[in-house]
Amino acid sequence: MKRFLLLLCCFYGNIAFAQNKGIEQYNVIWNSQSKNSGESMPCGGGDIGLNVWAENGDLLFYIARSGTFDENNAMLKPGRVRIRLFPNPFNGDNFKQQLLLQNGSVLISGKNGQLKTTVKLWVDVYRPVIHINISSNKATRTEAVFESWRYRDRNVKGIEKNEGSWKFAPRNDVKTLRDNISFKGNAVQFYHHNLDSTIFDVTVKQQGMDAVKDQMFNPLKNLTFGGTMQGKNLKPAGTVKGQYLNTDFEGWILQSIKPAAKQDIEICLNTQQTASVGEWQQGLDKVIKESTDKTAWQKTANWWKQYWDRSFIYINTDRTAADTAAWQTGKNYQLFRYMLGCNAYGQYPTKFNGGLFTYDPVFVNAQYAFTPDFRNWGGGLMTAQNQRLVYFPMLKSGDIDMMKPQFNFYLRSLCNAELRSQVYWGHNGACFAEQLENFGLPNSAEYTWKRPSYFDKGVEYNAWLEYTWDTVFEFCLMMLETERYKGDDIHQYIPFIESCLTFFDEHYQYLSLRRSAKALDGNGQLVLYPGSSAETFKMAYNSNSTIAALQTITKRMLALPGAYLNKDERLKLAGLLKRIPPITFADIDGHKTLTPAKSWERVNNVENTQFYPVFPWGIFGLGKPGLDTTLNTWKYDPLVAKFRSGIGWKQDNIFAARLGLTKEAAELTTFKLKNSGRRFPAFWGPGFDWTPDHNWGGSGMIGLQEMLMQVDDKKILLFPAWPKEWDVHFKLHAPYNTTIEATLKYGKIKNLSVFPEERRKDIVIMMEN
Repeated sequence: MKRFLLLLCCFYGNIAFAQNKGIEQYNVIWNSQSKNSGESMPCGGGDIGLNVWAENGDLLFYIARSGTFDENNAMLKPGRVRIRLFPNPFNGDNFKQQLLLQNGSVLISGKNGQLKTTVKLWVDVYRPVIHINISSNKATRTEAVFESWRYRDRNVKGIEKNEGSWKFAPRNDVKTLRDNISFKGNAVQFYHHNLDSTIFDVTVKQQGMDAVKDQMFNPLKNLTFGGTMQGKNLKPAGTVKGQYLNTDFEGWILQSIKPAAKQDIEICLNTQQTASVGEWQQGLDKVIKESTDKTAWQKTANWWKQYWDRSFIYINTDRTAADTAAWQTGKNYQLFRYMLGCNAYGQYPTKFNGGLFTYDPVFVNAQYAFTPDFRNWGGGLMTAQNQRLVYFPMLKSGDIDMMKPQFNFYLRSLCNAELRSQVYWGHNGACFAEQLENFGLPNSAEYTWKRPSYFDKGVEYNAWLEYTWDTVFEFCLMMLETERYKGDDIHQYIPFIESCLTFFDEHYQYLSLRRSAKALDGNGQLVLYPGSSAETFKMAYNSNSTIAALQTITKRMLALPGAYLNKDERLKLAGLLKRIPPITFADIDGHKTLTPAKSWERVNNVENTQFYPVFPWGIFGLGKPGLDTTLNTWKYDPLVAKFRSGIGWKQDNIFAARLGLTKEAAELTTFKLKNSGRRFPAFWGPGFDWTPDHNWGGSGMIGLQEMLMQVDDKKILLFPAWPKEWDVHFKLHAPYNTTIEATLKYGKIKNLSVFPEERRKDIVIMMEN
């Protein structure tokens, strides 16, 4: 009888889950054409992103791909494509553009008189191929134009240098070099081939690393990226010159050989670091040969289906007033996750400052009349405090396979970061700066060109970034979490994590011995000075963000299964753990509070790092000792109140959720995930960075996840900061290969599915049922 009742519950529970609306409810539908690229819609897959829009009867899209860095380390778009049909179905009164999340495609349909046409754009998840499928009820002629503003060299001056790594460097001869574009048979071929000398060489020389240059990883030398546009029944029809907005361009035209009711166009891409363009061509030819795979569409659609099946958060889907703040929060969570899924398999991480979906910069800042390649804060430049917010939500959404590009970014840079320590200070360990180039050195502009000769060459001469070295530990934590969440083999990450820990252990003993006869303080612990608490509390002594990071990472390493570390490695880590100083506290009007550090000399930014021991480090929070101290910090610290916000990379919504502050968490998270005010609702920003602001979306995702579910090793807290008036159906992932799916309606849990079932005993329901 018990078995029968259990099966019955599972049966009806599955029916209840199945009756919930799926991802299709969030499909974006526009019934009018766009005014410009600022009203574009994202489409993508694998590692390719398209900004798609229809304007004045033309269908246009920008192409972006992970890892397309030029000599200046700007992330260049391969180009723009314009599709025109004759007669034109989009010049009538009937128009629709749809983002179909369920299969990752964009559909554009139009009717003009008796002519009806549908254009489907989609990107092969498994190959770098863009597909345009045109289908009409009558034969039409197609014109496909590949448009490039890099048909000539372009000077890059002033603020525009921020698109690459030169930024505000005192140099006025920066150029974006022209691409090679031509007809090849019945196709348009385009590529950019980097010169031998790039910003890498300049940075190495600037930072005194020439002696070890031959040992260093260089991702820019001879990097070649581009592709080809072609289609059966298309032939070259000359070139055209024009101007879109403020940027001139040249277009290479393919036209129909004869009118047809169906026309398929493929754009095949290749990015490769090769000594010769010929080698790159061989790689592209292989992509072209595979682009005709007739199973590609179904495989891509299946990939998106499993992507949506493995995790979701649907809020208030049965409410009649659908466009409420809560409903928008659920919708935009999913839309942003779609944008992240478009770079699932990139060579490089999803960039916090626009990802694959930047567009003409005048629609972000009217003063920036630059080319579509522009994004603020660089192309190959990564900023750790921003990047982490893009990647942390992938743990609970079960997208751990998508975290590898970010991890690989650090693994490739490990040697260069270790060489910094050896060259500058003669000790071991990897020194990673905060604003980090894709070759592991600090950005040359932030390192600063006008430096006093006496200043430590290993330190950025920069009021925001000096001594900001602990941010790498958040990626160490993510690496460790993939083992705990999914059971991934993380042997490849262990030397990296050990090296990051070794740097802090050896470097701060080195600094202490430079000013004292003792390497440690009177308690036998490290003196973490000078240090930094993010970019805000500078020249810090024993920063709590650093202490919490060192404590957590060291303990997590020691907690790994035996096969990961030998006896000597464990002894070394145990010794380090004893040398890590304790977290410090303050007293504010008689209330014990967390503090950014034991002391600091100035406040330089607006980050509430007092709560880093809460998130990401999880030392304090719900169900843990010291919760009253963290709540006091929220209530009484005047800087916490002053800096609190939901804009950009601010993470106060996450702190509030982890402290069980439901009202505050809901207000801040709905602010983050409300409609962006742009035509596409998840194109937030610019915040502190750019549009679309991916660390804005990422911090919103994390906050919403933490409101629903928090984990502490094996403990799972459900609904720890969830408003009872929000109905929700969600599926999230927890450590130890655990999946939780639940439905909450009118404050009551209607269904709760736990896999594996034995993990149900570890769940604590934080909301009365």
